[in-house]
Amino acid sequence: MTGERVAWVEDFLRYVRVERRLSAHTEAAYRRDLRDFLLFLGDHMDRAEWTWSDVDRLDIRSWLGDLDGRGLKRSTVARKLSAVRAFYRFLHRTDAVSHNPARLVRTPRKRKELPGYLTKAQSEALFASLEAYATGNRPLAVRDRAMIEIIYSSGLRLAEVQGLDDGDLDLNRGLVKVLGKGGKERIVPVGARAREALADYLLRRPDVSKRELRAGDGRPLFISRRGSRISRRQIQRSVGAWLAWAAEGESLSVHALRHTFATHMLDEGADLLAVKELLGHSSLSTTRIYTHTSRERLTEAYRQAHPRAD
Repeated sequence: MTGERVAWVEDFLRYVRVERRLSAHTEAAYRRDLRDFLLFLGDHMDRAEWTWSDVDRLDIRSWLGDLDGRGLKRSTVARKLSAVRAFYRFLHRTDAVSHNPARLVRTPRKRKELPGYLTKAQSEALFASLEAYATGNRPLAVRDRAMIEIIYSSGLRLAEVQGLDDGDLDLNRGLVKVLGKGGKERIVPVGARAREALADYLLRRPDVSKRELRAGDGRPLFISRRGSRISRRQIQRSVGAWLAWAAEGESLSVHALRHTFATHMLDEGADLLAVKELLGHSSLSTTRIYTHTSRERLTEAYRQAHPRAD
């Protein structure tokens, strides 16, 4: 029976090679993925003499769980499942099986990983260093300080800070208009330290680029040396370098500042719904990912203070 199972795999690979004319690379990937599936089923099926018709949706889901347990990337798991789907489509078309158990199996959702963030001590050191560095004749440092301050102050995404125009910022009222995901607009507060950094940047912005900026309300707030809107890559490179310094070498994305904003707000007792609105989340479940440190802090406080905690 083992030979028959392998024979069907070889027939499928021949079909892929001859009739579908897929590349040798694709054929080799199919072979590896189906071999993985076959080896798993050899241990998983409740009897030795099983056929491809005996495999059901739950067996395939068990295999996906095994792949996930091995720590494989979601893209790798999706590719392997795609191979099994293609194999079963072939078996179904050739009447080797009466149904396709892989048809309704979905790729497991990617586990949400907590983004990195700065501790309060790290963030304080970061802003102190930024302020000191920006006092010299360093216009790019002035710009980078302003970007970092507003991201942390207002919880902005990378694309949001990159898309800011002069007209979006109201320093007198301490507000900024942000265009978020899905074109959703929100207005969020800008803290005093961020307003100070932004005012300093606007005064010294001509030093960032000697090229004349476009007149009007639609000109970019943050510019490159060329005088054009700063790119996302430039923001990531500039902000990322400062974050790596503050995190003592740990590589952090711009999103880490947004996470730091949310974490520090919740640690100080901010309402979860308020933080949701500030972040521009459409669902509260998305905001809850930021509560992990607050839960840890509360658990530690409980353990230290409650007489019967241990």
